[in-house]
Amino acid sequence: MSNPATLPPSFSSGHDKTSPPVAWSDPQRKAAFRSWLEAVGAAHRLAPTSLRIASADASFRRYLRVDVAPTPGTGPASCIIMDAPPDKEDCAAFVKVAGLMAAAGLHVPRILAWDQALGFMLLDDLGTRTMMEAIIPADPVANLPLYLQAVDALVAWQLASQPGILPAYDAQLLARELALFPDWYLAKHRGVKVEGELKATLDGVFRLIVERNLLAPGVYVHRDFMPRNLMLSDGLDGPESRLGVLDFQDAVHGPITYDIASLMRDAFLSWDEEFVLDVTVRYWQKALHAGLPVDRDFGEFYRAVEWMGLQRHLKVAGIFARLTLRDGKPKYLADTPRFIAYIRATAGRYRELAPLLRLLDTIEGSQAVHGYAFGRV
Repeated sequence: MSNPATLPPSFSSGHDKTSPPVAWSDPQRKAAFRSWLEAVGAAHRLAPTSLRIASADASFRRYLRVDVAPTPGTGPASCIIMDAPPDKEDCAAFVKVAGLMAAAGLHVPRILAWDQALGFMLLDDLGTRTMMEAIIPADPVANLPLYLQAVDALVAWQLASQPGILPAYDAQLLARELALFPDWYLAKHRGVKVEGELKATLDGVFRLIVERNLLAPGVYVHRDFMPRNLMLSDGLDGPESRLGVLDFQDAVHGPITYDIASLMRDAFLSWDEEFVLDVTVRYWQKALHAGLPVDRDFGEFYRAVEWMGLQRHLKVAGIFARLTLRDGKPKYLADTPRFIAYIRATAGRYRELAPLLRLLDTIEGSQAVHGYAFGRV
């Protein structure tokens, strides 16, 4: 996940035509929205009566879909409205990153209208079907064309990188994210007291994780680059379909290993390591050919991806616990075992992470972990 407050919005619910009416908890915001929609609606030929929920994410943002009135010779069309209360969400980062991604050649929503003070934004609709919905979990090879499209988009994004443009994914941010695991997953979800030897163990492991990950060269990092945030165009799954990119507002400049780890060690989908390796090798080859600063030794690069994935998985386990306990969104916690399995698999491969594995064995119970490793670990 990107910012601990956010999860993939996916401008699609798959059922938006039958979604319930758009509800508003704040009458003043409802009135402001109606006025704004009336103003932008005329300019963009919107059909206000078609307004429905497109999706909601785990932050305070939500997304609405509204039809565009047809004109002779045109087919059905729609736009997306972002509803982001300005006291809780800052859309300026979304606008900035959208511009950077568009300049890099990525398929991202155009911003058609934006009232910064009110927190309403009108966007292109990239479609109603995510890459996740097109994936065939039982047949990894059948999904390779989709993943290669994602890899191409990722390489293009990273090639556009410039230092000093986006916030740094630095030691402080990495450590702050890692702290979500003891604070929310262990203490509040599992009821474990994070003190004494346990705290010292985690502190030492976390310092090592941050140090290892900061060794990776810096590029633009999406921070949630995964199938739920990638959209299929025109309902096509093949090479003629162009993946759209969403949920990029928390982009930073940081380790080149992060987004490929996010793509292949998904929050909501697990692959056998053979497929993970296949796609990761293909990304690495494309990145090398493009001149990106990946390690020329694939084994070293893959180990770095694993360490980066470990940071992400610890963070997300904490986020999912917080979403359940603080925000009343228990559906995310159902995926927590996936992250614990990721964490245990990586911790079981590296001697330096043995203390973390022992800690998890005590809390979660022991189970065998099998996987590939390269060289001496």
